[in-house]
Amino acid sequence: MSGNSETGWRTASGAERPSLSEVHASVAVPWHGSWVRRLIAFSGPGYMVSVGYMDPGNWATDLAGGSKFGYTLLAVIMISNLMAILLQALSARLGIATGRDLAQACRDAYPRPVGFVLWIACELAIIACDLAEVIGTAIALNLLFGIPLIGGALITALDAFLVLLLMSKGFRFLEAFIVALLIIISGCFAAQIAMAAPPIAAVLGGFVPSPQIVTNPEMLYIAIGILGATVMPHNLYLHSSIVQTRQYERTDEGKGQAIRWATVDSTIALMLALFVNAAILIVAAAVFHAHGKEVTEIEQAYALMSPLLGVGIASVLFAIALLASGLNSTVTATLAGQIVMEGFLRIRLPHWMRRLITRAIAIVPVVIVTAIYGESGTGKLLIFSQVILSMQLPFAVIPLVMFTTDARKMGRFAIPRPVAVLAWIVAALIVVLNVKLLIDTVSG
Repeated sequence: MSGNSETGWRTASGAERPSLSEVHASVAVPWHGSWVRRLIAFSGPGYMVSVGYMDPGNWATDLAGGSKFGYTLLAVIMISNLMAILLQALSARLGIATGRDLAQACRDAYPRPVGFVLWIACELAIIACDLAEVIGTAIALNLLFGIPLIGGALITALDAFLVLLLMSKGFRFLEAFIVALLIIISGCFAAQIAMAAPPIAAVLGGFVPSPQIVTNPEMLYIAIGILGATVMPHNLYLHSSIVQTRQYERTDEGKGQAIRWATVDSTIALMLALFVNAAILIVAAAVFHAHGKEVTEIEQAYALMSPLLGVGIASVLFAIALLASGLNSTVTATLAGQIVMEGFLRIRLPHWMRRLITRAIAIVPVVIVTAIYGESGTGKLLIFSQVILSMQLPFAVIPLVMFTTDARKMGRFAIPRPVAVLAWIVAALIVVLNVKLLIDTVSG
């Protein structure tokens, strides 16, 4: 590695391959005409990132929070989402301003041993996330089609070829697929909210923070679970890369405009994620809490949904949304895995090989645990995957905030001091809550 004091980055000898080089700057952006055309051109990366905020790993905490405490924890979901909006905006800024994704930035900024540790931590997080997606998809296939959990887990290996097919048609096809599944998820929960008809005043009141959240130990534990599972580490690597698929001018003016549009894109998309997560909790509160039913398992929610609502299709819509969520999450995990491996190690594997390796690592424990312990074992495995994600999060959040606050690395695009202070507060809060979640989960 050779030093570069002018930019604050250490750069390797030879030309640096851009992140996701096969689709780098492949999406045309019109710089003239209406702002609507430009917004549409930049829309896509934010929605791909938003998938991580509504994956099967988040469902358990939302269901538990709504069924046990009604609408009270809606405030926690809202605060979590606001923190996510800030961190994803920083991720997009890093990618556009420096031309590096977060993995490349870590490799160039830190000594090789540190970079290797960060890579291992991130790979563990991607495997843990993949584990949650395998379990969620397998449960959905079981609920909808009666496929045994082991069979459903094995079927999820086929998504490697789905991702390969979509990528071969262009990045916009991949984004369109993601958005289509997001529409299905949102539509399913919008229909369920309409069926449940929750009291509007109670829902709106839930968005106002309550002292109970802190004073009630059980409520605090679930609140920490919601906050801790909100920011997925691989999303920060993913976003810093896929914003570079846009064909903006690589000048200060072009980067400035790209940062603004990318921030708008991710903010709008994460508001959709807020709706979905809030909808899961609202449905749980209106259906389960209102009938005195405490729900902790996804299968339990599916079994109770239709009987309590009195609408036969309600449970089916719930399972369809879960299946769409699992499929969506696997696509983004695939890309994140490629970005991390290429960024940290410069190792380039065929997409199908990389996907099958990651998916095999996730499928094997699901099959073994299901064979030995049955469905209860997969529930514990789902919790374990969230613990692994919690352990990795500081290794992604802290470098991101460090880079985006450093004017030597970011130049004129370093974030202003007030935003930097807020970013450090958010990073510290997320790290502290994740550590507490980890300790509480391990201790019982």
